[in-house]
Amino acid sequence: MSEMSPTATPERAAGLPAQSPPVDPAETAAAAAKSDAPGRLSWWRGDGGEGAKRNLGLLATLVVLVVIGILTRPDLYGNASWVWGNTLTILKLASVVGVVTVGMTFVIIGGGIDLSVGAIVALAGVWSTTVATQSYGAGGMIFSALTVGLAVGLVNGLLISYGRLVPFIATLAMLVAARGLAAEISDKQTQVSTNATINGIASTELLGIPLLVYILAAVVVAGWVLLNRTTFGRRTVAVGGNPEAARLAGINVRRHTLLLYALSGLCCGIAAIMLTAQATSAQAAMANLYELDAIAAAIIGGTLLSGGRGTIIGSLLGVVIFSTITNLFAINNVSIEAQNMVKGGIIVAAVLVQQVQFRSLTQFLGRNRATTT
Repeated sequence: MSEMSPTATPERAAGLPAQSPPVDPAETAAAAAKSDAPGRLSWWRGDGGEGAKRNLGLLATLVVLVVIGILTRPDLYGNASWVWGNTLTILKLASVVGVVTVGMTFVIIGGGIDLSVGAIVALAGVWSTTVATQSYGAGGMIFSALTVGLAVGLVNGLLISYGRLVPFIATLAMLVAARGLAAEISDKQTQVSTNATINGIASTELLGIPLLVYILAAVVVAGWVLLNRTTFGRRTVAVGGNPEAARLAGINVRRHTLLLYALSGLCCGIAAIMLTAQATSAQAAMANLYELDAIAAAIIGGTLLSGGRGTIIGSLLGVVIFSTITNLFAINNVSIEAQNMVKGGIIVAAVLVQQVQFRSLTQFLGRNRATTT
């Protein structure tokens, strides 16, 4: 019988595989972190990091606006109490438009557009402040506003998804019709809200923050969860990105489009109650040009007009930016006409930036990734 070598073990002699040397957990974790670094870097450079970079850019824009305010009105921004009060004013100003923008963001991501949001807010507000509706109390007024908004949104969805009308035409017609119906119901008069509970929504504060801001926060959180954590949100992106591919994947595109416009109408109903509380009244001319503000805020926040991409947080930042700009104009005594011209220019610039991003930025990032690899 041959003798085993001094370094051989019985396992090796039997032809069994040798045991692996012990592994240090610290070295394993370090190696994993090192291997993940290029992945995180590629995420930041690729499409996955676009939303984060865009939101950082919007935050930087807010900082620039604050600096402009400090330079133009140092007498006001030098008062800490005024700064806090002005911040709350900006948030209250953004609350109503912000709720409308959440619904508009879903519609645009789904490949549509809704030009009737301002008219829906007016109709819901007027309907909820009629003498008959106010006789049912605050619950009846809230139920009326939400129902009217939801019903008008469903009509828009039916015309677009099943009537096969172009969203621009269908919602433009609804804009005119809803304004006309609101004027007919109110007899072209301002309807005063006499309900203390509804009127108190605008003046109530919790921990020093207006209740309107909490309502906006609740709608934004609900919209974010619906878009990013549910099947409904994923289907919205799919329908907006490629409706035919979504249909072949088993998504009922018509029904989903109907639900998107219903959601937009529901948000308008919520905004109608908030705006009525702020003004303690409602009229057919209320919420004028809200569709412009909502569309502009969504576009500035990174929502593609062609559909398929957008974020709720970006839209919220867009609303805050617009409200801050409006506030800057107000404290510097700039006319409303000039404000509208600036808003129109911002919309055009935002759309041009989106086109440049999709035509050149993707190619640049592709070349950059190829160079780094």
